[in-house]
Amino acid sequence: MPVNITNVNLKVLIMDTDFYALQAVNSYLAWDRRTRVTNMSESLEAMWAYIDRTPLAELPDIVLLDADHMGGPQALHDTITQLRRVIPDSRIICLAQVVDPELVETAASAHASGFLLKQDVRLQIAWAIVYGLNYDFIITSGVSRAVKGLFNARVFRAKLLPEKREYPELTERIRQAIRLCVVEGMPAHLAADEMGISLHTIRGYIKEGYRIMEAYDATEYPVDMTPQERAFMRFTAFAEEKQPKSPSSPEESTS
Repeated sequence: MPVNITNVNLKVLIMDTDFYALQAVNSYLAWDRRTRVTNMSESLEAMWAYIDRTPLAELPDIVLLDADHMGGPQALHDTITQLRRVIPDSRIICLAQVVDPELVETAASAHASGFLLKQDVRLQIAWAIVYGLNYDFIITSGVSRAVKGLFNARVFRAKLLPEKREYPELTERIRQAIRLCVVEGMPAHLAADEMGISLHTIRGYIKEGYRIMEAYDATEYPVDMTPQERAFMRFTAFAEEKQPKSPSSPEESTS
């Protein structure tokens, strides 16, 4: 069934003490029309100051929280609890550079909506946010491996994010061209110089990459979305999850 992205519009607040991580997450979310970053805070103090002065209608739907630098499990629990009290309709997703099972359990117990490893989610952060709207608690593969011994109901029932969509026909050189020109927004002539190829060749790579990705995608996009925007979303999309086969009917079983 085709995915329709036109009816999702999420306001996102990012709190991350790492300036470069903050900018990277913001840039990835900016490509996706379903997510609109309304604030980037480098500290809890800045985050709370923004929330205090923001009208109710403009408060975030999603809070991405840097779990590594909260000050430990209790501080993380208190922050999530306070966020849920002040913005009760928001979904809080913790991001981390390393997995601390105690922090994962704390996030789940405080009723966060997910715990994601940055190196697992990478370019798929917008897809992860939207995917998580349909589940109680989401985690990435690295988190899943690290928390196998935890006896927490929400962690045990957590939904694992899908793998990224594969495009077997994309060669490494085409992938590199797509990454430079689409993901990083580099002009074609600079990307060609970076790859040591002609401008004509890199334009051919981009055109072929667009064609291949379109062939694997049934998503319904807004009519005014540029080819570059569609390419970014296709390049960063999750693989489609296989639907379980429905049980055979009695007639089929006896035929």
